[in-house]
Amino acid sequence: MSATTDRKPSVLFVCVHNAGRSQMAAGFLTALSGGAVEVRSAGSMPAEMINPSAVEAMLELGIDIRAEKPKVLTTEAVKDSDVVVTMGCGDTCPYFPGKRYEDWVLEDPAGQGVEAVRPIRDEIRTRILGLLGELGVTPVGA
Repeated sequence: MSATTDRKPSVLFVCVHNAGRSQMAAGFLTALSGGAVEVRSAGSMPAEMINPSAVEAMLELGIDIRAEKPKVLTTEAVKDSDVVVTMGCGDTCPYFPGKRYEDWVLEDPAGQGVEAVRPIRDEIRTRILGLLGELGVTPVGA
């Protein structure tokens, strides 16, 4: 889907706890798309709060995800998204024929310090830039 259509493309990021990887991905896509992409994130078993090391790692790049809360994955969120990016949720993620799915194999930042989260964050940023290109959206401030 191109950014030149009447409707914004939509992307859903899913991981188990919706506290690290999916929140960082959503933060990057929100910031780098400049609002040209509708962004969602959710988890199959949401945590109580976002991983503080993920928050710190993102703040280092000027992206503030402190106000985000882990959300439960719903079938509606999957149905309403053009692209579903899973990050380690395996069989707990719902699947709908006709949706574009990507599975990003990334280390889980749970319980790790910011030093260990930085390389995960940087890999997510690289993948987000690739996804923007595939969606036909020019990154903002990249």
